[in-house]
Amino acid sequence: MDLLLLADPSEVAIKEYLHQSRCFVAYANDVVVGACVLKPVQGGMVELMNIAVSPSNQQSGIGTRLLRNVIDKVKGSGAKGIEVGTGTFGHQLSFYQRQGFRVDRIDKDFFLKNYPEPIVEDGIQHKDMLRLTLEFCGDALQ
Repeated sequence: MDLLLLADPSEVAIKEYLHQSRCFVAYANDVVVGACVLKPVQGGMVELMNIAVSPSNQQSGIGTRLLRNVIDKVKGSGAKGIEVGTGTFGHQLSFYQRQGFRVDRIDKDFFLKNYPEPIVEDGIQHKDMLRLTLEFCGDALQ
């Protein structure tokens, strides 16, 4: 749970989606250092609910390798693609965009409505959520 709380500060929200989801983990020396949680959603898509890497292992490529592995597994499962919600700025947005995710829509005031405490990054409060998608088209990512 501590690892998942790095990416989503609401334990209530995590517990709500975790039982409907599939979790992938990354190990280093037999210790879990990364986790990624996927939940099936409508239309043949899956939603990336959470991805986190322990602080001492961040910026080492573990998150990128974990996400690439998950993308390959989801693609091989026959799903149409992956969607994810993230803030409108910050390193998470560019992390997903580097893997081919594209902005699909904006969920206005999402963080204000769904989290009791403000979520602040680099001195700026997150208010809106960007919904990004990575759609699979044949053998190519779209």
